[in-house]
Amino acid sequence: MLKIGSIGAGGRGRLCKLAHRPEQGFELAAICDTNPQVLADYRREFGERLRVTSSYRDLLEGGELDIVFVTTPDYLHEEHAVAALSRGKAVYLEKPMAISIAGCDRILATAARHQAKVYVGHNMRFFPVIQKMKQWIEEGRIGQVQAIWCRHFIDYGGDAYFKDWHSEQRHTTGLLLQKGAHDIDVIHYLAGAYTVRTVGMGKLSVYNQVQDRRRPEEPGNASFVRAHWPPLAQTQLSPVIDVEDHSMMLMQLANGVQASYCQCHYAPDGMRNYTIIGTQGRLENSGDASSGSQWATVHLWNRRCAGACRQGTLMEAIPPIEGSHGGADPLIIDGFLDYVRGGAQAGATAIDARMSVAAGYQATVSLRQGSVPLEVPPLPTQGWG
Repeated sequence: MLKIGSIGAGGRGRLCKLAHRPEQGFELAAICDTNPQVLADYRREFGERLRVTSSYRDLLEGGELDIVFVTTPDYLHEEHAVAALSRGKAVYLEKPMAISIAGCDRILATAARHQAKVYVGHNMRFFPVIQKMKQWIEEGRIGQVQAIWCRHFIDYGGDAYFKDWHSEQRHTTGLLLQKGAHDIDVIHYLAGAYTVRTVGMGKLSVYNQVQDRRRPEEPGNASFVRAHWPPLAQTQLSPVIDVEDHSMMLMQLANGVQASYCQCHYAPDGMRNYTIIGTQGRLENSGDASSGSQWATVHLWNRRCAGACRQGTLMEAIPPIEGSHGGADPLIIDGFLDYVRGGAQAGATAIDARMSVAAGYQATVSLRQGSVPLEVPPLPTQGWG
């Protein structure tokens, strides 16, 4: 039986419950969280056999663990992942891998030195919409990919990112990295190459005007409430806000593909839209995950038409699948556990995750330095193992 521990068991940390599969040889044995209510809830669900602690050092020093989930806030990823990997544990690490390029490289070097597996939670690789677009690209339906555009409207941005730790550069670097890491990775995946040069642009344009702020000692409440509208009427925002609320980046990829990514955290609607243009057509999605009666669709245009052909020459609706994040969470845990057991690595590799952070980090530096183009540093050639 492989024993599982979780550092940061609330929120996204509940992914560790999906890995608790005693019938398959995986058992949740210990959790760590600083919230006593989270510890009490797990103890009630899993019983006295579950070891609970508020210290990640205590969790790792227990000695019985084979696998560790690291699902703490972004600025703790590096510290917690390195601590687990240096003890030889297999690590599931929530995205983004870290909030700096150096942090990612330290995690990779630690994993190599201790021959420990690290798997980063880029669950969008498992979205059926993304898989369908990748399939059609590989089938040659749009010819050779030349350009990719992603527009990301984040209707919950004011709640999720400007009321807690996400609002500070010291905790995230910026939302172009924190939130954009998913989309940058998807762009790399669909294009088949990494970003080598980028330029960013953006600013803090709306939430800096909101005067209603919580006190520093009060905990932030990032719950999404539809009535929190319009953006300037938001209340209880973080006392410190120094990240951009809209931003964009241009990317030159190694294989010649050019891409753009734009995000806005005060949009009234929530939508993530990819357009992939090739030498023989283009693809576009409407919605990124299906649920209930709301099905996402993928559209193909591969014949000329007069004006706007709104549905394209082919449209495929994507049925919903069971599970959180459009069914992607159970699938990524399947992939992780199979990888731990010696199977091939499905989804994003740790190198993919590093390159996503590296592009987002450099684009953030660029936008804060007057939108100067910056090279994305490749993986180090020294210091591995």
